[in-house]
This record gives sequence, structure tokens and C-alpha cells, in this order.
Amino acid sequence: MKILVIGWGNPLRGDDGVGWRAAELLAGTLQGHDVSVRVSHQLMPEFAEEISGSEFVVFIDAACDNSPGEVRFARVEPDRAPSAAFSHQLSPPALLAMAERLYGSSPEACFFSVGARTFEYGEKLSPEVESALPGLLEEVEKLCGRMTQAASHT
Repeated sequence: MKILVIGWGNPLRGDDGVGWRAAELLAGTLQGHDVSVRVSHQLMPEFAEEISGSEFVVFIDAACDNSPGEVRFARVEPDRAPSAAFSHQLSPPALLAMAERLYGSSPEACFFSVGARTFEYGEKLSPEVESALPGLLEEVEKLCGRMTQAASHT
């Protein structure tokens, strides 16, 4: 099973870097086991082709609406609104829709969001986000393992 993990954010703006940091760490443990890991400042249209060739996608980013350090998991469906995939700000649903429209395929996907305390300038994560990171990594690794295992049994 081809799995794609995309972590994004700004590593110079405090907790906004949690997706970036998580993806860098996951690249060391998951990369090569039918898992590709991408790190970016933002979701970009260029990801649509790789998404369309994947069977499962994991998105990771900071969130303003979670409590600091709170990790939330959600399934992601393509946003099929006519202009959703062609705006300046791409979201995971818009990017899935773009993959579907341009390349004819949109895989199953999920989104891990981590509540941020601060987006101030700096490379350090807040204590709440830093302490949530090991649990987040473990959840993503377990999920990728389950998806790979389930695919090998079909």
C-alpha cells in the first residue's frame, strides 16, 4: 500500500511548526516502508499528482481551534465545491478534490491536528505541543502500520 504523509507549517513560528517537525521525525521511522513523507510550508497544488497515486494520505498541521497540545483525528473527504480546489489557500479536502479532478483518483485520507499555544516567532514548540508530539508520532505510525497490514491481507 502506498501511503503519503504530508506535514506542513512554518517551523519559525512556534507551534505552527508541529506538522513540519512531525513529518521530519516520521521520515526517519516510516520512509521506505511504502510510505513517502513530505514536509512543506503549506499545502501546494504540486502535491495533487502524488496524492492521486497514493492509496492513503495522512495530513498533519497545527490548529487554532484545539486546546494547546490536544491532538485531533478526522477523516478527510474531497471538497467537491466547484472552486474549492483552485483557491490560494489549499486545505486537505481541496487538495484531494484537485487530485481527483486532475488525475482521476482521490485516496482515503485523514488529518491529525495539534492545538497550538503560540504562533510567535521562534523555532521552539510550546511545552504542551512538545509533550503531545510523541503521542502524535505513535498514532501516525500505528495507523500507517494498520493500513499496510490491512492491505496485505486483501
